[in-house]
Amino acid sequence: MRTLSLLNLLLLLLVAGSLVGCSSKVPPPTQKLALSEAAINQAEAAGAVEFAPLEMRSSREKLEQAREAMTKEENKKALYLAEQAEVDARLAEAKARTAKAQKTVDVLQESIQTLKKEIERKANP
Repeated sequence: MRTLSLLNLLLLLLVAGSLVGCSSKVPPPTQKLALSEAAINQAEAAGAVEFAPLEMRSSREKLEQAREAMTKEENKKALYLAEQAEVDARLAEAKARTAKAQKTVDVLQESIQTLKKEIERKANP
């Protein structure tokens, strides 16, 4: 009786393990690759090639690695790399936008200083 119970338990564990194995199969991340590519394009449009070249290169490399992994049917790896490529592209875009905003701030501060000097000059002839 005890042997039968152990066999049933073992059989149940094997079935459960095989079901978990089947459910962990990751489908090809084609949509995530498309999102990553769109993020790269958006970052380029924001000026990331100039202001965040390292992040852009990293993003492109990871996207290419994701494509290669997908062709090898390593979908979990491809998904991970595509997600990383998107994150790198978003970071590059944020850095580019920050750098552009800082340039604008610098120009405005310079203009303010020029106006202050002009006001002081006119106030003290």
